[in-house]
Amino acid sequence: MSKLLRQASIAFFLAWIAQSTVAQDFPTKPVHFVVPFPPGGTADVLMRILADPLSERWGKPIIVDNRPGASTMIGSEIVARAPADGYSLLMNSASFLINPSLRAKMPFDVFKDFAPVMLLVNSPLVLVVNSSFAAKSLSALVDEARARPGQLSYATVGPGTTQQIIGEMLKLEAKIDLVYVPYAGGAPAVNAILGNHVAVVIANYSEVAQHLAAGTLRALAVASPERMDLLPNVPTISESGFKDIQGTVWFGIVAPAGTPKDTITRIQTDLALVLKLPTVRNKLVAQGLYPVGSTTDEFGPYMRAVSVKYEKVIQAAGIKAD
Repeated sequence: MSKLLRQASIAFFLAWIAQSTVAQDFPTKPVHFVVPFPPGGTADVLMRILADPLSERWGKPIIVDNRPGASTMIGSEIVARAPADGYSLLMNSASFLINPSLRAKMPFDVFKDFAPVMLLVNSPLVLVVNSSFAAKSLSALVDEARARPGQLSYATVGPGTTQQIIGEMLKLEAKIDLVYVPYAGGAPAVNAILGNHVAVVIANYSEVAQHLAAGTLRALAVASPERMDLLPNVPTISESGFKDIQGTVWFGIVAPAGTPKDTITRIQTDLALVLKLPTVRNKLVAQGLYPVGSTTDEFGPYMRAVSVKYEKVIQAAGIKAD
């Protein structure tokens, strides 16, 4: 028995040494970060800001792989089925946790098939209209929507997102009938409002910043608890009379379940260091993206708590999958 125990101990030790060596050597080839949104949106901008300094730190290329579609499930499934070696990672967001509450069948389990790496950033949401639109405030928009039920529409990055939840909560609390129009990404949604195809867009600040600065779009309210430093004159939704409506977009990184813990720790540690670089932080904040840089142990419970919150809101608002 003692001989068997010694052999088992030696085997465990050798396996531990091998895993530690792999983590120390990681990466030895390009790392793919799958972004389940189209190019040009907030998630894409965020990952491209992080890619160069992370590539410099690792000495290996970072591949930003845009795989939009099916409310982020196409990109998510790609990573769920990828080898658990740290070379395929997913940028996840609210849709990742909202989808299970909207769909009876999922091609993966968000908690069983993925391992948390870190929460990267938070970003306030902004309600914007075309500058030619008559409403100059959220209350004026609500008044017009009440006067024209079912004739005004609002767009978001896509169904099953925090943006849609905010829109549906506004409809419920304000007792208005806005027609929901989903788009496959933030950039297409913004293009729709620039072309006056929809009345309102609920978007991440980074997706509308240049248009707000140019005066082609007008911000009516922000969904964050407090006003944004970048938009000090724009009131919150709460200040506009709808106190229960708050929400921010968040982005994080997850890996396929079974990815070695030491590899995940290496990825988390280096991403956290990149987020702290002044040049990176300044670029992110300029886009309305506020660095968080959580630990892996913090990100797992965060996702579970947010999942419960989203499920309650979805049930209360009666949000359905399209």
